[in-house]
Amino acid sequence: MKKTLAPVGILILLLCGQPDVQAWQAQGTEKLAPPVGDALAALGPGEHLTIIATLREQARLDMPPSLARTERIRRVVQALQTHAEASQRPLKSLLTTRLAEGQVSQVTYFWVFNGLAVTATLDVIRELAARPEVLRITPNVTIQAPTPSSGLAQFSLSEYEPNLGVIRAPDLWAFGLRGQGVVVANMDTGVSLNHPDLVAQWRGGTNSWYDPYGEHPTIPIDLNGHGTWTMGVIVGRNAGGTAIGVAPEAQWIAVKIFNDRNRATAVAIHQGFQWLLDPDGDPATPDAPHVVNNSWDLTALGCDLMFQADLQALRAAGILPVFAAGNFGPNASTSVSPANYPEALAVGAVDNSGRIYAESSRGPSACDGSIFPDLVAPGVNIRTTDRYGLYTTATGTSLAAPHAAGALALLLSARPELTVEEQEAALLNLAVDQGPAGPDNEFGYGRLDVLAAYQSLVMHQRVFLPLILKAATVASPP
Repeated sequence: MKKTLAPVGILILLLCGQPDVQAWQAQGTEKLAPPVGDALAALGPGEHLTIIATLREQARLDMPPSLARTERIRRVVQALQTHAEASQRPLKSLLTTRLAEGQVSQVTYFWVFNGLAVTATLDVIRELAARPEVLRITPNVTIQAPTPSSGLAQFSLSEYEPNLGVIRAPDLWAFGLRGQGVVVANMDTGVSLNHPDLVAQWRGGTNSWYDPYGEHPTIPIDLNGHGTWTMGVIVGRNAGGTAIGVAPEAQWIAVKIFNDRNRATAVAIHQGFQWLLDPDGDPATPDAPHVVNNSWDLTALGCDLMFQADLQALRAAGILPVFAAGNFGPNASTSVSPANYPEALAVGAVDNSGRIYAESSRGPSACDGSIFPDLVAPGVNIRTTDRYGLYTTATGTSLAAPHAAGALALLLSARPELTVEEQEAALLNLAVDQGPAGPDNEFGYGRLDVLAAYQSLVMHQRVFLPLILKAATVASPP
């Protein structure tokens, strides 16, 4: 490790008379993301800016594959917290002093990744940048809530919506597998708790809902509708006359990462990921979700790794992060983060006939050049739950990803011991090939087929396909 500035260094500055202030301030500026540098240049005297500092050393999360789920989560959380507490101690001391001086107005310390969010003056941010333990300083970016196209729901007389038949979810229901014993989390605009297709499946309690903004601290709510749409595809029942959810007996919990103005901040998203790993604050309690759905993106093409450590922590704990691939097609190289991380399961959209949705993002991944998306699922004219107990039809990869999250809930009902690698490989290896033969950058490894994945598991075939297992780390983006 590099050394921090020793007291003798300070003494030398004092003995030399006037220090080179500009040279001192320039230390660490290469760690500042360009938007941070621009914001600092415009910062007035005494004004504060919120930034996120990621530390150089992240926790090692190598865990024995044979660990039971509860013990795995406990060890991962403990490793993350212990590492963060030890490595952040010098910075806490510094920032406590700066807080008393009025140069810092707020600090949030994270352990899901080793870092912190600070609202502080220009001098303090530069001071942090000069610290050897700080790897980079990035802005507290704000993203807009996704809004896939929607319309009035078309009532169907069939027993279940056709998109569920496409992925063959009803075949698993016939075996008694409907998501029992599985908890699925949703990171979105919230969930409408008063919907008859969703209310019974909310796990309930203080460990089942999290609003990092504190606007709605106790009861699930959705003032936008998007989160209710995605949740309906995962666990919705049949109060409206047809079954609409892939895993109608799974329980759900949710993080409202978008505030009431439909904006999400990087700080709040980090807080959401951290809460998912330990919702009740006791790592020995097995209340973390089995699967997490993310139908959102950073809205800009390319690779931005700001949440990679969070996803690595989720996977280490046995939780597969499912992401919508994004609606930036039809051109190639339209992948977005975090879906294009190697740690994410990226899901593109097709219609019920298997035709690719025109706006579904295409690969290759901007992060590592791999196939993107990983697979596709129905995402065109999907009937699902809406606010006020109503229904809507919606289109976009936001609706495709919940099919995969629900499918994982069905598989985990049958085989709760599956590792994230086995879950991922089962879905990809048994997907129905679409487009050109083999994996491609429109359909990925093919269309989701949860029955085929299940059949491979009940035949005691541990499904591995080494070519599709993703690396734990990724090189710098091109």
